[in-house]
Amino acid sequence: MPFCRKFYSADLHLGHHGILQHCSATRPFDTVEDMDRAIVAGINERLESSDILYIVGDFTVSSDAAYARHLFHAINARKILVLGNHDLDSKGGLNRNIRELPWDIPPVHALETHDEGARLYLHHYACRTWPAAHHGSYHLYGHSHGNLPPMGRSRDVGIDCPDALFAPMTFAEIKESLDV
Repeated sequence: MPFCRKFYSADLHLGHHGILQHCSATRPFDTVEDMDRAIVAGINERLESSDILYIVGDFTVSSDAAYARHLFHAINARKILVLGNHDLDSKGGLNRNIRELPWDIPPVHALETHDEGARLYLHHYACRTWPAAHHGSYHLYGHSHGNLPPMGRSRDVGIDCPDALFAPMTFAEIKESLDV
């Protein structure tokens, strides 16, 4: 496998009209299509097709399968999804529009990976503790849209966080922002 870089983000909320009001300070767009174009452009400015983008929940809220598929393929990277609340249907199962996309691996509720020699635990929700937390691991989450400050080796990686600049971050950038 060729060399790749890893990037982390959460709460893209592609196709979600309500997020324009919920996060109006960080998403000052007239239309959801304008927001979606800006998100995809921000991702594609940083990532190459061989890079991995970990989306820590809430990829799309669009009920239009063709539109969701279009957005998925517009992102120039390998994509791994850690499921968020908006990625699930009303019965708690995987949303059909999410399930049918060609993810790098099948979407999961939580995921462990390694980056720059560090162990990372990815979960859409902030956890007070996580696997190997007492042994130096890091926890990356979303869901709080930048309203929950980092704590120790745990932080929100959503695009609404001020230092995310509406784009994914590398682990080096994330680590630099932590007070550890």
